[in-house]
Amino acid sequence: MNRWLAFGEVVDGYPVPVVSERQVRAAAGLLFFPAVVSFMHSFLLGNFQYTRWFIVVFLVDMTLRVLSPRWSPSMIVGGWIVRHQTPEWVGGAQKRFAWGLGLLLGLAMLYLMVLNRYMGPANMLICGACLLLMFFETAFGICLGCRLYNVFHREKAQLCPGGVCEVPASARGWGLSLPQALVLVAFAGLTVAAKNWVDRTGPLQGFDEMATLEEMGLQPTPGASSAAERQRCEVPAFAKAIGHEEMWKRHNGCS
Repeated sequence: MNRWLAFGEVVDGYPVPVVSERQVRAAAGLLFFPAVVSFMHSFLLGNFQYTRWFIVVFLVDMTLRVLSPRWSPSMIVGGWIVRHQTPEWVGGAQKRFAWGLGLLLGLAMLYLMVLNRYMGPANMLICGACLLLMFFETAFGICLGCRLYNVFHREKAQLCPGGVCEVPASARGWGLSLPQALVLVAFAGLTVAAKNWVDRTGPLQGFDEMATLEEMGLQPTPGASSAAERQRCEVPAFAKAIGHEEMWKRHNGCS
């Protein structure tokens, strides 16, 4: 019974309860994707329903994960996806602390958006923090919340991903050669040049539709399209509340 309720796994040769880093990263990715989709619905379309739904799902999953990752749905599915990979065992204590921080952020969003329907800068800040934490976890295996574990605990974290807790910072090196740095600089320059070229060539929005109308010999009713366009480009209250009125217009192709 204790085994099923205990936090982490007890593995021979490891001094503390551990969790599989591969499973953790898979679970973070499973949460990160719907989080990004719901965030973009809110940010670009003004539809907060997906975000409110995801907050509830996130809270349930994170609560179960803090109690015992064995019962977290994202950990269960993530573990099944990586079941053929050799586990990389890492300390469970710092992971639990990091998930606790995620749970606190989720509770704040529950209070603000789900229960009180508040929409403002605080939402954007908390959502951005959650996305950043999940992205670093799933993309790089870097647990930002785990970095704070040592600040609040006298006993230091053990068995960190990649052995970063055991290897001194001075022995890790920069890990980047001069040719690689030059490639990164050249790539950054190419990215900026490509962006400038795309901006100069103009947007594609509406071109295909206009060409189709002309080919068919159809013309829109005078005044109808302009009225519909004005209605479409009316900035919603949430964008005004967070000071993103101009950004909303740019994202939606409104002048």
